[in-house]
Amino acid sequence: MKNLMAVTPAQLHEILVNVATIRPVFIWGAPGIGKSSIVESFAAEFGLPCISLLGSQLAPEDIIGVPQIIDGKSVFCPPRMIAREQPYCLFLDELNACSQEVQKAFYSLIHDRRIGEYRLPDGSIVIGAGNRAQDSAIVKPMSSALINRMFHVELQASHRAWLEWAGENGIHPHILEYIGLRPDHLWKQPPKTEEPFSTPRSWHMLSDALKSYGDGIADEQLDVLASGFLSAHHATQFRAFIKQIRNRYALSAIIDNEQKWPSNPKDRDALYFLAQSFRAQLIKELPKDKNRLSPNTLAFSVRAKTLIKELAHISLEIAQMVVSPEEDSVLPDWLIVEIVRDLPRLVEKKK
Repeated sequence: MKNLMAVTPAQLHEILVNVATIRPVFIWGAPGIGKSSIVESFAAEFGLPCISLLGSQLAPEDIIGVPQIIDGKSVFCPPRMIAREQPYCLFLDELNACSQEVQKAFYSLIHDRRIGEYRLPDGSIVIGAGNRAQDSAIVKPMSSALINRMFHVELQASHRAWLEWAGENGIHPHILEYIGLRPDHLWKQPPKTEEPFSTPRSWHMLSDALKSYGDGIADEQLDVLASGFLSAHHATQFRAFIKQIRNRYALSAIIDNEQKWPSNPKDRDALYFLAQSFRAQLIKELPKDKNRLSPNTLAFSVRAKTLIKELAHISLEIAQMVVSPEEDSVLPDWLIVEIVRDLPRLVEKKK
């Protein structure tokens, strides 16, 4: 689906309140970013039971029902799950993963709010959802007739909204702290190959597993859990984060000159995580225009150059990682110029 406006979970909630109550809504989005939980929360807010149907597992008769002969006439009897007497929220998940025959069965349900002779009770709400073609998920073309019967919107992952939700729903504190430091690791575009990848859902599952193991989880068990739920790079970084917690390293203490960078070779993964977090903080706090530096950010930039110099003495490669441009994030140009001037070894080594 092209030319859609991407919305945050809070914006989607407003849309459901104002649009889904009068017209069917279809939510597009990557796997695991919270489409289902938002719909369930919305239904609960309205006091409606939420009945979910998984499009990829449906046959046409699961929607339209089976015929029966009554008084010499055939009558289709819709499934009990759908044919309810009280209003409810019907959530058609993975709607664009079902066959064309199943999609056809949804036409009258979505447009006319009926199946055969059965009509949805007044006050019922119909919401559909599905993944995008670029998500390497099961996706089939939706007919123009079905598309035109719904309002369409795309949900994007929001670390602020997720952290707020996670704090209210008992997500493991280590995960809350980690995503607070590395919000860019909450979600990753699904890979083309068959491998785990990070989503709000996978972080939730990792939280459940960590709480099941308890605080005494061994490093080897943590390695297995992280690699089984998360993208490979994120799993490595999360393991390093837990290690630096256990070794009592803290980036804030290093910036405040209360601690030094870990220099022991056995702590190299913790050093890498701290350096990655340091880079993320530089990008977040330092302005693109040097003239906009406040006294606090000026002092931070001066301290940053000292820290990069100290880091280079421990690992030139990791120090280069801090200053190297990446596709979606770069340090301010003025800071790079000053680093190159004061620390030419970083550039000479790269050449």
